[in-house]
Amino acid sequence: MEVVALVRPVVESAGLEFVEAVFRREGGRRVLRVTVDREGGVDLDTIAETSERISRRLDIEDYAAGTYTLEVSSPGVERHLRAPRDFIRAIGQRVKVKASDPEEGGLTLVGTMVTADEDAVTVATDCAERRVTYPLIRSARTVFEWGPAPKPGPKKKVRGK
Repeated sequence: MEVVALVRPVVESAGLEFVEAVFRREGGRRVLRVTVDREGGVDLDTIAETSERISRRLDIEDYAAGTYTLEVSSPGVERHLRAPRDFIRAIGQRVKVKASDPEEGGLTLVGTMVTADEDAVTVATDCAERRVTYPLIRSARTVFEWGPAPKPGPKKKVRGK
């Protein structure tokens, strides 16, 4: 049985969104990486509970003969965008989109996701807005903007009362 068919119902029954499941060899070991999300993100307790539920389901179904490692995680602050629903969710956020361009070869757009529908996305960069259809998108992700770094120098001492 396909891993997605086993894992998706477990994830969704916990009130989470199934993002993806990838089973591959990494560093000489087999790893099943399951990514889950929900509006507002997921905390470590939710990840742990979901991991336990998925593990039990995979054991019951006797999935994947041999040893493998199960990793359950959230997409993180810089989420990969793959399906139209991912792009729609990212409207208003800062994104980086790498695409093929029939006229220019390749292009990278960094800016704000203005629109997204079932056919294409529009990204507003510092220069202009650019519409890109999904078949031309090679990769895309949200971009997290870190706050300013603290200024170097000696730390201030705090005196007790």
